[in-house]
Amino acid sequence: MPRENIYLIGFMGAGKSTVAAALSELTGSPIVEMDEVIAGRAAMPIPEIFRTKGEDAFREMETDLLRELSLEGASPAIVSCGGGAALKDENVSLMKDGGLIVLLSVKPETVLERISGDGNRPVLAACKTPEDVKALMEKRLPYYKKAARFTVAVDGRTPGEIAAEILSLLS
Repeated sequence: MPRENIYLIGFMGAGKSTVAAALSELTGSPIVEMDEVIAGRAAMPIPEIFRTKGEDAFREMETDLLRELSLEGASPAIVSCGGGAALKDENVSLMKDGGLIVLLSVKPETVLERISGDGNRPVLAACKTPEDVKALMEKRLPYYKKAARFTVAVDGRTPGEIAAEILSLLS
């Protein structure tokens, strides 16, 4: 079991939740799905939070949750971060203080394949083509790379293979 949190970051559709489940299986560590926790606390789905409270309010909820996860004495967890969590410097600092950050890198075509028709991703609502997804990914990539200690490519690989690679990088 890891002694500190493992934060999985990356673009929407990179497989953070799926890889978190595989890591949890291998390590016995609990999973924290940030978007699920936030939606549960707000008692509304993420798109509704964006619509009624705004993206800034949602981002503040992410920061509050990351503060909790980095508290001294908190049990180590596998944290599946929302796609935008690593865009805010304070969030990155909290993650670095609380554990290790792993970027799951993914191709735009894979993202579109995985998330087409998923109405729970308000930031992606305007992205209809691989070029749209690529443009948004390119805006975020410098933030992801700056935050991550390790980068793991996910295209064409099983969650188990990815989880095993992450654990080998951490040991």
